[in-house]
Amino acid sequence: MTRRLRLWLQRRRHPGRYARLSQLLHALHLKRSELLQRQRADFDAIARYAAAHADYYARRYASAMRHAGRRLLPEDLPILEKSDVIAHRDELLARGLSPHDTRLGHTGGSTGSPLSFYYDDAKHELMLAGMMRGFMLSGWRPGQKVLYLWGASRDVASGGIFGGPQHHWLSSEMTVAAVEYSEQRLAGWVRLIRRWRPVLLYGYASALSELARFVIDSGCAPPTGLLGVYSTAEVLHEEQRTLMERAFSCKVFNQYGCREVPNIAWECRHGNMHVFSDMVQLESVADPSGDRLLVTSLTDRVMPFIRYALGDSGRLIEGECPCGLGFPLMQMDLCRNNDLVRTADGRRLHPAFFNRLMYGLNQVSQYQWVQTGPDSLQLRLVSRERLSPETVDAIGAAVRDGVGPQMTLEIAYLDAIPRTTAGKHRFVIGLSDAGMAARR
Repeated sequence: MTRRLRLWLQRRRHPGRYARLSQLLHALHLKRSELLQRQRADFDAIARYAAAHADYYARRYASAMRHAGRRLLPEDLPILEKSDVIAHRDELLARGLSPHDTRLGHTGGSTGSPLSFYYDDAKHELMLAGMMRGFMLSGWRPGQKVLYLWGASRDVASGGIFGGPQHHWLSSEMTVAAVEYSEQRLAGWVRLIRRWRPVLLYGYASALSELARFVIDSGCAPPTGLLGVYSTAEVLHEEQRTLMERAFSCKVFNQYGCREVPNIAWECRHGNMHVFSDMVQLESVADPSGDRLLVTSLTDRVMPFIRYALGDSGRLIEGECPCGLGFPLMQMDLCRNNDLVRTADGRRLHPAFFNRLMYGLNQVSQYQWVQTGPDSLQLRLVSRERLSPETVDAIGAAVRDGVGPQMTLEIAYLDAIPRTTAGKHRFVIGLSDAGMAARR
């Protein structure tokens, strides 16, 4: 009865979201061939729309459009790099829309390149409807409780992605800010889960694995009644998955997306990652550093992202899934492999805290935070101009306020930031526990 009341309340509050969910659920019953045919038509439609309505695409697609008597294919069009979005953000906005008529989203740049983008309420509601459909692959049903362990404080503030009304007795969603992982906070999260009794946990891989470690190491009784745990925003390593499944006694699911183009792929109960091909077109392009992922949003007509280079690697794989879904399958490789920053007093800070400090610094083309000691950080920048003294002071003050008054910050300007041997850029490099002990 309570679930039905929660569902009734959610439908009243968000009628557009539930209308989109009904449309999205229809695609679960389509065959692979039907989904592919629909995807091809949607890609052609969004590419033509972008060429006709956005100055950037009108210029970049001019040659392709002259020969566009047939349906446009991905290989007909150039790749959209993150640097293109940073340099031409306003030209990517559809004509007739003003920046004042839209909302501005930010990424801290999980690949080390911060950017901002325009979006509207329709994109926001479709994103949340897509998340609901993804959750349903676990057996969850609308109206059941979901607890978000989220590392970006902007998202849990009023007006953020997960900043809606909470703590009402009929609420079906609750969010905790999972930026800092002290033992006290972890114990509090366990108590909250037991008291509020969600059926799903959703959050950063590192936050969930830290919570799982605490449950096991402390010997406390694990939370009960969980249908699943959803890991997102970072690489989910197998040892993390095993740890979570042991601690929470339920299946762990992986989810892949980004702020600019959410709901790219979701894992089903058979352990396969399904590309939501009614919402996106995903490509895997061979590159010297690995299989490079490109994504196209098939629905975003405010600021279209077409053949967008995510900075992640992975590949599409052949075959059918025993779950019966017609969506194609993918495999993740290196993706968002972040480090925690550890403090001398034993706290662990999520990289999202440091990402947030880079919002709005459009002169920065790339950055990397490096923990050089228990009480010292270095911020490495590739920037077309030096940060103003006021900006440097503000970042330093935020670090001291969020990490600790003893933490020092050094700014280093570089011509380039070296990548890993796998070709991946790490935007936060922390000290291991052993490194912390050796430097004390």
